[in-house]
Amino acid sequence: MRATAALLEQPGQPFVLTEVDLEDPRPDEVLVRVAAVGVCGTDLEFARFFPTPALLGHEGAGIVEKVGAQVTSVCPGDHVAMSFTSCGTCALCLTGSPAYCRSFDAVNFSGRRPDGSTAVTHGGLEVNAHFLGQSSFAGHVVAPERAVVRIDPSWDLLRAGPFGCGFQTGAGGVLNVLRPRPGSSIAVFGVGAVGVAAVIAASLSGCEVIAAVDVNTAKLEAARGFGATHCVDSSAEGTAGQLADLVPEGFDFVIDTTGREDVLRTAVEALGPLGHAGVIGVGPSETMSFDWRSILNGRTVTGIVAGSSLPRLFLPQLLELNARGRFPVEKMITYFPFEQINEAVAAVRSGSVGKAVLTF
Repeated sequence: MRATAALLEQPGQPFVLTEVDLEDPRPDEVLVRVAAVGVCGTDLEFARFFPTPALLGHEGAGIVEKVGAQVTSVCPGDHVAMSFTSCGTCALCLTGSPAYCRSFDAVNFSGRRPDGSTAVTHGGLEVNAHFLGQSSFAGHVVAPERAVVRIDPSWDLLRAGPFGCGFQTGAGGVLNVLRPRPGSSIAVFGVGAVGVAAVIAASLSGCEVIAAVDVNTAKLEAARGFGATHCVDSSAEGTAGQLADLVPEGFDFVIDTTGREDVLRTAVEALGPLGHAGVIGVGPSETMSFDWRSILNGRTVTGIVAGSSLPRLFLPQLLELNARGRFPVEKMITYFPFEQINEAVAAVRSGSVGKAVLTF
């Protein structure tokens, strides 16, 4: 079948709207008509170097139109949110940790199915797709069953997509990994969509001090509306001193969403004894470093993928919280028609929107 898609023809170039051809789903795959898809920083990061022609996008939500013969978890007509995929057979998948699947990079970032094929072609040429199990910058998606999560049809489908990555990542980093006790302190470095989800999760956890740290004053003010108790403008000098003034004995927890070495160093150094740092950002720095004394006194630094979540369980929980008004991320969403994908990308890069979502 044919589908409208935003194709990346050259790394770092604008997306081009065109028509692509999709294979029918294989026995373990589903065909989803996409209703909306979020624009994530990971899409923009991979757009710089992903092999082209490429079809990206990984925060899709929509309605199942066709299922393969072996699919049992969804049926045509089901509303679904889409998330990362995994092999389903390694020890980590089998013990409930698919975010750390031993084949994670191969099945999510190779642009191909595990057998090396692709379901997407353009003008007779193969397209590198299957990005994080989806490639949902398109009106239709062929995805593995493991990448789709059935959701309640009463939930808003247009806002469900970002729960599959950004919101799940930020919230899961707090709720699934750090698990702060009521009355504890946490600092969230970078309060875009992922960071705000972490702020909301910290508020739900009963944290007494929730410090939002960012260079963007508008994002800081928005974070206060989502539950941040304090805001630290890191564009000014003395970020470490400001944090020490808030919690002189050091923070219990920190989350870094920026992927910047200098920011992570500041975050780790802001911890108190037995403090725990969660690293969830994909950003410009390829390495991280800090003085060895920074991790004495029992401090821990943990890398976190996709909120360490089991999407089929965690996404419905977050969406239910949203439906009850306890995870109000819709306040940060700005919608763009799919045809305006490059305008949405520019808005994300400039920081003028909290979360851009494309609608079909």
